[in-house]
Order: sequence, then C-alpha cells, then structure tokens
Amino acid sequence: MSGELTQSVLKRIIRQVGLECAAQGQSLSETLVAFMVKAVVLDPRNDFNMDRTLTENDMQDLTQLCVTRLLDTTNPSLSTIKMQVYFDMNYANRDELLSEQERVLEGKLAPVVRAITESGPHTQEEIENVYQKIVACVLLRSGLGSPTDIEAVREVTAALQSIFPQTEMITFISLSKKDKEQQLKDLTMLVTGIRLYNKQCQKGGSCIDDLPGILSEAIPSATRTLDEHLSSCQLLAHRYTALLEAMQQDPQRFSQLRFLKLKEALFNVRQYEAFLCILQSNAITSAQEVESLDVQFEAAMMLLKNTVQDKTSIESREVFPLFMELSKLWTGFQDEMLLLSFLTNMADNLQQFLEIQSQLFPEEMLTSLLEGVTVKSDEERIKETMETRVNVSHFTNKEWLFPETTDNFDQLLIQYHGFCAHSIGVKGITLPGNPAIGILKHKEKYYVFSSKEAAYIFAEDPDKFIQLNIEKAKKYAELIQLLELHHQFEYLVPHAQARKESKGSMKPPLKCESGTQTDTHILPPTIVRSYEWNEWELRRKAIKLANLRRMLTHSMQTDLSHMRRENCTQVYLPKDAGTQTKRDNSSNVPKPQIFLKGLRGGSSPTTHMVAVDLTRPLDET
Repeated sequence: MSGELTQSVLKRIIRQVGLECAAQGQSLSETLVAFMVKAVVLDPRNDFNMDRTLTENDMQDLTQLCVTRLLDTTNPSLSTIKMQVYFDMNYANRDELLSEQERVLEGKLAPVVRAITESGPHTQEEIENVYQKIVACVLLRSGLGSPTDIEAVREVTAALQSIFPQTEMITFISLSKKDKEQQLKDLTMLVTGIRLYNKQCQKGGSCIDDLPGILSEAIPSATRTLDEHLSSCQLLAHRYTALLEAMQQDPQRFSQLRFLKLKEALFNVRQYEAFLCILQSNAITSAQEVESLDVQFEAAMMLLKNTVQDKTSIESREVFPLFMELSKLWTGFQDEMLLLSFLTNMADNLQQFLEIQSQLFPEEMLTSLLEGVTVKSDEERIKETMETRVNVSHFTNKEWLFPETTDNFDQLLIQYHGFCAHSIGVKGITLPGNPAIGILKHKEKYYVFSSKEAAYIFAEDPDKFIQLNIEKAKKYAELIQLLELHHQFEYLVPHAQARKESKGSMKPPLKCESGTQTDTHILPPTIVRSYEWNEWELRRKAIKLANLRRMLTHSMQTDLSHMRRENCTQVYLPKDAGTQTKRDNSSNVPKPQIFLKGLRGGSSPTTHMVAVDLTRPLDET
C-alpha cells in the first residue's frame, strides 16, 4: 500500500473497525479485519485515492465501508474471505504439523524431564521417587496410556525394570543432563517396543489401541466424505458457470440474476473446491503412508518373534534395535492418527463457509433457472477442446508449450490456479484451462485457456488481459488468493502475521535440484608468489641468502648413537634359474676334525701348542 497509509494509521482503522463490529455482536479476527480494510481501499469502486494522504473523513468512510461489508452475512464474498483467512491461519502441511506436535509434547514433558535430569538423589527413598518419575515420563512420551491408569503403570514399570533396574540409577545420576535426556528417549522407545511385542503375544497391552485397524477404517471413510463434499461443490460450480454463461448470451431472460451475487457464489465454491483438493491430496498421502507402515510393522514384528522365540534369555544387542524399530513404526501410526484428525476437523470447519449457498440459491430456484440450460462439467469442457490446438505458425514472437515437446509438462506452474487466463478478466468466470490446447509462456510465466479462440485473443496482447485480471481481483478481493495473485498484491499479505510465506499460495512453487561445474581458473595463473613490493623484506631475504653461503653443516656421532643410525639397502630379488645335466652324482668327504692342545697354558711361562689331526681317511668314508 502507499506510503501515505502508514502502519500506524492502518492499525488505528483496524482497531476501530474491530471495535464497531464487536459492538454489533460480531467478534472478528484482526487478520480478517486487516484484509478487509486493505481490500476496500484497493477496490476502485470506492474511490480511495492512494496517491494522497487519507483525511479524517476518508478514514471514517473507510471504517464504515469495512464495517458494512464485514456485517453483511448474505454476501458470499465475505464467506470466501473468511474461509481463506481460516485456512491460512489453521492449515499446516505434514512436516509443520508433526514438528508442532513434537514441540507441544516436549513442552508438556519439560517439567517432568527437568525434575529427573536436575535431581541429585542420595537416599534410597529419593532414588525410588526419581525412578517413579522416569516411569511416568516414559508413559507420557509413548502416548500409550495415562499415568492414572494402574494397569498401564504396572506394564511400563515391569518393562522398564527388565531393561533398566533401579540398581542402575547410580550410573544414570552420574550422567550429564544431555545424556540423561537422550537415555530417557531411548528408554521410552525400548519400553514401547516391549509393550507392543507383549500385546502381539497377548501378554499385555490392554491400554494400547489397535491403531493400524482404526486407520484402515478411518482413512477410507474420511476420503469418501471428502469425495462427497468435493462432488457436491463441483456440481454447484458447474451450475453457476452455466448460468453465468447463459446470462451473458441472453441478458433479458436472466435479468433477475443481475441482483443475485452469482459470481461471488461461484468464487466461493471454487475456493472451497481448491481447499478440499488440498485436504484430499493429504488424505491420499496418509493412506499410502499407512499402507507402507503396515507392511514394515508386520515384518519387524515377525523378525522380533523369530529372534526371541521361546528363549529364556537373549542378548540385548540383538533385540534392543528391533524393539526401537517397532517403536518408530508405532510413532508413525500415531502421527497418521493426528494428521487424519486434523484433516477431518479442517474439512468439517470449512463446511460452515458454504452454508450461504443454500440460503441464496435454494435447490428449487436453481432447478427453475437451469431449465433449458446445458450444464457442463470441467471434464466435459476439457474433453470438447482436446482435439483443438494452437497453430504455432500463426505467432512469430510467442512461445507455446505442448506435452510432446516439453519436459515435465505436467509440473509447470500454471498461473491463475489453472483457470483460463482470458475468461477471468473478460467474462468474470473461472473456466478450467486445457493445457492440451497449448500453454503460453509470457515473461517466464505460463497461461492456459479454455478454448483455442481465447488463446488467440489473449496472445495478441497478454499484458492487456493480465491487467484486466488484476482489475477484476481488485473488485473481488477473494480472487487474490483463489487465483494466486499474491505477487501482484504483496501489500495485502504482511499484516497477516500468523500466515507464513510458504502458506501464501495453494500450490507450492516448483522446485528442482540443479548443479553446474566450471573451471576454477580458465586462464593460467599469472601471480608471482615470490614477488615482494617491500624493499625491507627484500633486504631481509638478501641477508639470509648471504648468511647461508658462509654456513656449513656439521655432524657427529657419540658412543650412544653410533649403533643407531638407520641404514637401508636395495638389492635385486633373486631370480629363478635352473640347469639340467645328463647324470646326477654325489660325493662324501670326511669332515675335518683338528684339535689344538695347550691353548690354556700351563705352569711354564711359555705356551706349547700341539695340533692333533683326527680327520678320518678318505678310504674309510
């Protein structure tokens, strides 16, 4: 919004509108009021000049217009905006929801964990109290029972004592706080795995629900409910679209429809349909995840049974990983239960924003208005135009994309939530676009159309029709989110503090991994590492070189080191060689045996040595 309408003025108007609505018995969220204020200023029919400072009269008129629109419960546009604000404020994807649930659980367990990790028991009674707190912490973290359930506490205590007896509390107390917290998590997983195994063996687990069985029934039921809601709202959208087209073709016959807010009703149904598609996609993902978890859980349980069998004792390194794997898989079932409950609540709460349809257009009225009017579904409209295609040769400077010539054609991020880019601004109708006709790429954005004629008209001057769509969104503020025009109206988003940037559009932006590799240095390096600009550094180097010329290397050996020098020798490896002769011969000679007598000396001063030859003669050998 313009700089003149500062944040302080905006907050003042929002607060005043909220107070007046509350005085009329309507308690509205600040986000909804803020969106309505900015939407009213944006609407050109209200004649608010955004290039000048708002006067006091302007602020009063703006406040009154906002209050009037917020209190008009018969306007489908208000219901659509409420639906959008509710969805943006409450919807979270799988990762966000599970991380928030984990954060909440850790917050609830924080006092118990703190009491365990920061305690320093000395007496036996204090140690037993800490042990009981560990039992309660394990039970609460696992989510398999309540600390007030005696049977659940007994099972957890028995399982914990089998892997962590009280005698090990002394070692546990000596650990650091971080190690204590990690061991508490590991103990929880082990105890959970043991209880699940005992339940499978029918030796316990009375407090553990059959989550796989519950999910196998609940997910198909939730999916069917979503399908029914989706079918009913799509039927309404098809009827409203047919009436709007008939009204444009024959204004005289349907003159009474001009006073009925049929376009707003169509936008309301289309927005409800978009939200239901998101919930339905999440339900399908949950069904696939549960199916995978079932297979893994059965395999892990079978492996554990085969490992344990009827053994009275088994090494912990063999079964502990299996128990922890069971616990992880069971946590996955618990997450899917949470996600399913969340999706069901979201679908139920969205229903209230569609109640206005039955009030404005009862079934009897619609039936009478639709006499002689052909109602086409989105699938039928797309099927009718499957054989038509844009002729690229008719356009010289336009880029058209087709399925057979474009990679990842189905993953292109289509503008206007996949609706026809021509019919929105010209007819004010949201018609489904058919990508098979051809996708127009204009300024790095992609547009689809409901017919070949609409594609040709739009391609003649795309910027003109894009501006028409923006002007249409200014008149109908609910189109900003329905058509994903947040990049065109960025100033409508920041005030919704609870809405994250990732939630601003229905479809997440297309992302893909890519990588490039370039040479570090294309040209050979020309840096001279030995270059010095400082003459004093050069002087030091010169002195150093001069001193080296007069220096000698001395070495010496001492009595302790002369036998310790290292030697190495390089030799040629012996080669294999052999000779062959005609005959083998051998000889045997006597071994020389010569003995010396008198070497030790005797009583005389001179030594008389006598050599005695005892070698045997050759003829005796």
